[in-house]
Amino acid sequence: MLREKLKNYNIILASASPRRQAFFKELDLGYTIQVKEVNEIYDTNLTHSKITDYLSQLKASVFVDLNENDILITSDTIVWKDEKALGKPKDFEEAEKMLQNLSGQMHEVITSVCFTSKDFQKTVNDVTKVWFKPLSDEEIDYYLKNYKPFDKAGSYGIQEWIGYIGIEKIEGCYFNVMGLPTRLVYKTLTEIANR
Repeated sequence: MLREKLKNYNIILASASPRRQAFFKELDLGYTIQVKEVNEIYDTNLTHSKITDYLSQLKASVFVDLNENDILITSDTIVWKDEKALGKPKDFEEAEKMLQNLSGQMHEVITSVCFTSKDFQKTVNDVTKVWFKPLSDEEIDYYLKNYKPFDKAGSYGIQEWIGYIGIEKIEGCYFNVMGLPTRLVYKTLTEIANR
């Protein structure tokens, strides 16, 4: 449906994430993938969604040669707990500490999506609250050894084993926790198509 409205645009998804790529396929959007390296460093004064807004815009800033009909889509996800951002873990020990910290607690998952063309830029974000049951060391160890979630913010994927056994409830968009607030992406692209 939206694909037809956007037929005059070239949508570029700047993400190596297989989950985000799958979402775009499921949304039935024609797109190409282009990934450029960027050093994801942000000012420590930034908090909450300001971090993900900034990083999604930073990822767009390295694309300096957009054509007239290009829409570049970049995004970033963090886990936010105790006034701190949890990104991807560096190693097994850090992943273990993150999951112990999330165990029995509520945290927020924040994703920002930045839409960039030659003549405009729009950034949207979404926040989902997630509650974990108390996780045993044995459960954490099993999950990390078998699923190796080292490419995921907060060291977990809600769609994996740990989500099945560990998440008590969520408030907000489930897909946002997986890394893309799909309804917001659809809504924003619809607005762009109707401009």
